[in-house]
Amino acid sequence: MKLADAESHMQKAIESTQRAFNSIRTGRANAAILDRVMVEYYGSPTPLKSLANINTPDASTIAIQPYDRSSLNLIEKAISMSDIGLTPSNDGSVIRLNIPPLTSERRKELVKVAAKYAEEGKVSIRNIRRDTVENIRKQEKSSEVSEDEARNMQDKIQKLTDKYIAKIDELLAEKEKDITTV
Repeated sequence: MKLADAESHMQKAIESTQRAFNSIRTGRANAAILDRVMVEYYGSPTPLKSLANINTPDASTIAIQPYDRSSLNLIEKAISMSDIGLTPSNDGSVIRLNIPPLTSERRKELVKVAAKYAEEGKVSIRNIRRDTVENIRKQEKSSEVSEDEARNMQDKIQKLTDKYIAKIDELLAEKEKDITTV
């Protein structure tokens, strides 16, 4: 793995961590919490956002209007079975999710979930570093690069790793602030 490849993989790890953070609810209605909900539609798991129009009419409500009215009950069931912890209410044409204010206990739990996602992102970045360093060492053994070049490349990959781990820490601090702020 080259340095440019390593950097692009690390950037993807950051984006993946950001998507995971977006799926954590913060007490305000955010359609992104439904991104991971899959609906069993005609025998195959389908992302909810491809089956319905999802919007937030106010700060505490998410409205889901299916494109195909016959999928209403399937969508409702998928939301109930998901891990988002919200109970859907179905009025026959639109499903509404009321976002209750978070208790301080639930906020602490969500901060822990965010920390877990951040740690997964960091592990991913460290794995990319490990793979790249192994590749550099192989190149050094086969005399493709000199010892000095290999050391310089390893220093660069370590600096990249530190930069991207710091970025995840920033995102985590931002998300924790978002969760704990009422």
